[in-house]
Amino acid sequence: MKRKLLGVIDATTYHDDLEDLLTHRSLAALPFAGRYRIIDFVLSNMVNSGIRSVAIFPKMQYRSLMDHLGSGKNWDLNRKRDGLFFFPSPIVDSDGNRIGSFEHFAGNIDFFYRSTQEYSIISNCYTIFNMDFRPILDWHRQSGCDITEIHHQDGGSMEMYLIKTSLLIKLIETRNETGYTCMKDIVNNLHHFYNICHYEYNGYAVMIDSIENYFSTSMNLLQSDIWKQLFIKEQPIITKVKDEPPTKYIKGSYVKNAMIANGCLIGGTVENSIVSRGVKIGKGAVIKNCIIMQKCHIEDNCYLDSVILDKDVKVDAGTHLTGTTRSPYVIRKGTKQGALMNS
Repeated sequence: MKRKLLGVIDATTYHDDLEDLLTHRSLAALPFAGRYRIIDFVLSNMVNSGIRSVAIFPKMQYRSLMDHLGSGKNWDLNRKRDGLFFFPSPIVDSDGNRIGSFEHFAGNIDFFYRSTQEYSIISNCYTIFNMDFRPILDWHRQSGCDITEIHHQDGGSMEMYLIKTSLLIKLIETRNETGYTCMKDIVNNLHHFYNICHYEYNGYAVMIDSIENYFSTSMNLLQSDIWKQLFIKEQPIITKVKDEPPTKYIKGSYVKNAMIANGCLIGGTVENSIVSRGVKIGKGAVIKNCIIMQKCHIEDNCYLDSVILDKDVKVDAGTHLTGTTRSPYVIRKGTKQGALMNS
């Protein structure tokens, strides 16, 4: 398996509905579940499936993504042969919603020429799921497919494609003659000459494409049945390791149905919420149905309900912020909210 399947992650996608959370980062680097980034899911799935060569194709705002992944050491991808590769797009104004852009791949065609893996799995970067790709490869080979598109059980495409690396190279090289610009163009063309198959995935999977979707998917993690479908002991979701002290709970604090990462200081009430590393919550503060990202500081006697705080946000004492499940109140990274800005 190590030399049969190549991992290709398209990290160019930008969703306008996530703008408030993507001003300083790419979608792939969006924090999720307190201590992960969204790309951790597909990357971990690839590594858990025995893939030892993964190419990531980002476009813009990818500094935080590169900082998170580094050399790939946490995923055992810091290797002398194969490993983790970054290929930023030279086309700044290209459409970032076409998974597997052949123009982007063409700029790095030598990578595919040198690859020894017979097959390639091409995936988006923003799906929350836990999948073993090995059964799909076996099914693909036995079915005699040219291209296998992975579908979710509801029938929709998951924007993941399995293809022979040699055929992928051919599609890249002939893109100007065929007019095919990405994998989606081929599978949606009724006049193609390829044997295209659909593989149905029956597990839990959500594609993050809006603030509402991001918020609801995050809140659903607080349900034990959904958590168990994503975080499987035999197929762990791997992330960047950070050595931080345990969270400290001050006398009088209260936590119910919440995920609290390391390094926090909790002095108030936290219910039905996800709190990332290094967050400080003051005495008398009430946090309900919220996503609080890394190193936020919420001072005493604040009230937050259905709020998303991006990293390094400070909320002054006595501030009240309220959103809804369909329209959570979003505070951008590094900003400050004062008591006079109550809503």
